[in-house]
Amino acid sequence: MLILRRAFSSAAARGKAIALIMGKPGGGKGTLSKRIVNDFGFAHLSSGDMLRAHLDKGTELGKEAEKYMNSGALVPDQLMTDMVVDVVKETLNSSDRVLLDGFPRTVSQAKALDANVDIDFVFNLDVPNEEIVKRISDRWVHLNSGRVYSYNFNPPKEEGKDDETGEPLIRRADDEPEQVRKRLATYEENTAPVLDHYKDVLKQFSGDDNPELINKDRRSDAIYKSLQPYLQQSLK
Repeated sequence: MLILRRAFSSAAARGKAIALIMGKPGGGKGTLSKRIVNDFGFAHLSSGDMLRAHLDKGTELGKEAEKYMNSGALVPDQLMTDMVVDVVKETLNSSDRVLLDGFPRTVSQAKALDANVDIDFVFNLDVPNEEIVKRISDRWVHLNSGRVYSYNFNPPKEEGKDDETGEPLIRRADDEPEQVRKRLATYEENTAPVLDHYKDVLKQFSGDDNPELINKDRRSDAIYKSLQPYLQQSLK
């Protein structure tokens, strides 16, 4: 933890702080990111949201990325890196704290990111694979906003419809169990080494230190119960 405090001292000197939230696909990054944004005033940047915008618009990047996403593979580094770096730099012009969600996913992406911005700390959400397969297989999405629902954990108010717009929810092709397992395997091969790359500023959170919440299928709450006071102390 001393290493992380030194990183935040450096961030304080710059007047900026950049955090990465890491974890397997479906591990709760989006849910926990919202809580961090609400409690600590970070600007949340999701690489997934950036990609979805391109998919919806039918851009060339979106069309190329869709081929990889539907097969459970990662989008090539060059497609992602240029887009993310530009958005991070633009956001730093108006926000002192940035939380990057879903990027980098490979060491080469991490190195490209490091060459452009200083990463102050990284935390990883360590969720078991079998729990993720169950969670994602039950996921329904409002395509235009990216809002996610689960009939087991976060059901919509009206079946099959988005709470805010009433528009239909869909199930993505890459949320089928077979595709989820492929994505987890891809993660282990390509993304796990990123954690080692950032080991000097890495903090792991599994929620296992709060078993009363884990036993109620509330892993995100269990993780945040540890993450929230840690982040509060680190940002002082």
